Amino acid sequence: MTMLTPQEQAEVRRRQRSRSIVTALIIGAFVILVYAISIAKMS
Repeated sequence: MTMLTPQEQAEVRRRQRSRSIVTALIIGAFVILVYAISIAKMS
């Protein structure tokens, strides 16, 4: 296993954080979509 420099570690963490944010937004959008569909079906 190669050791990453502090700069490379920061870059990896930045990418992981942005990927986590995108994933959270996608899940949130899916939840809102399911909620909207269920409301539409009731009326």
